[in-house]
Amino acid sequence: MKAVLCKYWGEPASLVIEEVESPVLKPGEVRVLVHAAGANFADALMIAGKYQARPPFSPGLEVSGVIGECAPDVTSVQLGQRVLAFGDNGGYAEEMIVPASTVVPIPDEMDFVTAAPFGIAYSTSHVALTHRGALQDGESLLVLGAAGGVGLATVEIGKQLGATVIAAASSAAKLQVTSEHGADYTVNYSEENLRGRVREITDGKGANVIYDPVGGDLFDQALRMLAFEGRLLIIGFASGRIPEAPANRLLLKNASAVGVYWGAYIRFNPQVIRDSMETLLGWYVAGDLRPYVSQTYPLVEAARALEDLLARRAKGRIVITTGR
Repeated sequence: MKAVLCKYWGEPASLVIEEVESPVLKPGEVRVLVHAAGANFADALMIAGKYQARPPFSPGLEVSGVIGECAPDVTSVQLGQRVLAFGDNGGYAEEMIVPASTVVPIPDEMDFVTAAPFGIAYSTSHVALTHRGALQDGESLLVLGAAGGVGLATVEIGKQLGATVIAAASSAAKLQVTSEHGADYTVNYSEENLRGRVREITDGKGANVIYDPVGGDLFDQALRMLAFEGRLLIIGFASGRIPEAPANRLLLKNASAVGVYWGAYIRFNPQVIRDSMETLLGWYVAGDLRPYVSQTYPLVEAARALEDLLARRAKGRIVITTGR
């Protein structure tokens, strides 16, 4: 099979594509014949040596495709079934071996390009807003980096949960996409005073929930924009700087800074993810979610896909296809 390989730490340009042996199944595993793979920021961290994988390996955390083989002890999925799946790595290839427990059947209404990046972005946002952030109908939700993959998912889910959604991004073009996906208000934080606009929109109260996949300076500002008993959801650090939270700012507002590491639920409480995916796929079939894939790349251009992701040239999600 063809696979994109990271052979040593580096930038996306260091990736190569080669013919490799198909992995052998172990008990509890299935082979997914990959049609598409979602490009994630974590994939770039992997090849830079800032994640748990060690070379040589194929990056790629999530794929969509068809079940091509099941270990003898697997009964939860069937050969030929259309699925999306999660793994520690290995998605940028024509085949991916994953535990059967991380495979989710997809509805007939969902194509493979849409399915590939659906799981992590939407489930991260859904688990963050419901399980960790307890977002309530009528509350205000500020989404930082709102035009990115998880950001747009959060905008849509926030609206589905009944929140007033404030989308913050760095350009008018990106904010236009957030409006098309349901944002009630938009803030261009490269041109406007983010804190001032949020206070204006919320009548001086601040945001009840803030979703932050960016970190850095935006996190510092977010702490000052929380409402009384607000919840700041820490998703990631796309800015490159891991911030620190002065505890007194949380104390004075009875506020919370809440970590959201979606991958930990696969290990510690996978039922949370299963329940989340069931809800999200139901919303998708009902037409309440509209995933946005802005660009697709063939497997041979996986490096360029990651370069565009890191440069924030994409709105929504980037998907790598295998040509199946």
